[in-house]
Amino acid sequence: MTITEKILAAHCSRKEVSAGELINAKVDLILANDITAPISITEFKKIGVKNVFDKDRVAFIPDHFAPQKDIKAAEQCKMLREFSREYGLSLYFEVGRMGVEHALLPEQGLVVPGDLIIGADSHTCTYGGLGAFATGVGSTDVASAMATGECWFKVPESMKFIYYGKLNKWVGGKDLILHTIGDIGVDGALYRAMEFTGEVISSLPMYARLTMCNMAIEAGGKNGIIAPDEITEQYVKGRAKREYKFYSSDKDAKYVEVKEYDCSKIPLTVSCPHLPSNTKPAAELSLITIDQVVVGSCTNGRLEDLREAAQVIKGKKVHPNVRMIVIPATQQIYLDSMKEGLAEIFVNAGAVFSTPTCGPCLGGHMGILAKGEKAIATTNRNFVGRMGHPESEVYLSNPAVAAASAVMGRIAVPEEVN
Repeated sequence: MTITEKILAAHCSRKEVSAGELINAKVDLILANDITAPISITEFKKIGVKNVFDKDRVAFIPDHFAPQKDIKAAEQCKMLREFSREYGLSLYFEVGRMGVEHALLPEQGLVVPGDLIIGADSHTCTYGGLGAFATGVGSTDVASAMATGECWFKVPESMKFIYYGKLNKWVGGKDLILHTIGDIGVDGALYRAMEFTGEVISSLPMYARLTMCNMAIEAGGKNGIIAPDEITEQYVKGRAKREYKFYSSDKDAKYVEVKEYDCSKIPLTVSCPHLPSNTKPAAELSLITIDQVVVGSCTNGRLEDLREAAQVIKGKKVHPNVRMIVIPATQQIYLDSMKEGLAEIFVNAGAVFSTPTCGPCLGGHMGILAKGEKAIATTNRNFVGRMGHPESEVYLSNPAVAAASAVMGRIAVPEEVN
């Protein structure tokens, strides 16, 4: 079996499962945010049960329109707060304690290797970076799982992606996943498990693994997953709130497709409008002027991402025609950024350093684009109107390229500013 099949089998008390089977599996954690949880809450109350299946395994995180941007957002967030109080949920994260959900939960040790996690948010697949099966589901599936502790799945077929060779300077997890999506397309892994392997993945730090699995959904994947190893152990051993288990794929596991990539040939990569699969080398886009830069989100808002952007922009100034918005993904990352002097580097450069929020990524608040404006962002989607006006444009990149672009006022690579 593959690692994905093993985790699913373990959670439905079976020795084995195979691709295409329909199963009912126990979930280790359920999460929802201020956009998706209100629907789950409404549907949960219709079920008529007295309690959630486990008060310590339902996480509500107001992060999309929080801090509350308007009356409607305030009402949505209030629903989460009141439900959490009424049902005694231990994993409700108020503004000031919250962060972008997919950065917060691994940081807090609330998702661990071997878990089966569902979330009413498509980027729940992030946790595959820890060696967990994690996938986004609808708000009604979350409602029934909150009552029963279970969810149904069709066991996905698995695709194997092997990365070998040496990474070029500044190239990281974001470039690898953008390059991969550019190769297979936005439906290239439709309802499949994307298993990332190879010597490059084995040496990839945890933040980069989380970035890669985060964007599995942008290729249509059911989940992204990386087998846990010593790097995983180092990350989880001091923070895990629960027992964890390392799974790995058998040597004779079946894959519907295997793709191999020589990483020495993968350049700094940018996704152009209006699909994550519309990728080009960053160096070929130097004629694209920009109005806004966003560094943050569940894809690239971790401390290492901010360090990378700060390394490029230190001692420089944001171009006079550009606004730069830097959003640490959690309160801890915010604090660490202040202690390390990263916040000071960004503010001295002329950037905004914000409280944690998903904000601009989904066109929510704190960075909306006007008609005709162009942004380069470390976020995960660049669909039409994703960050604001339907006639605006979003380019996706890693933090180093985003920071270099902020300085140059156009899409640029770090070598141009250093």
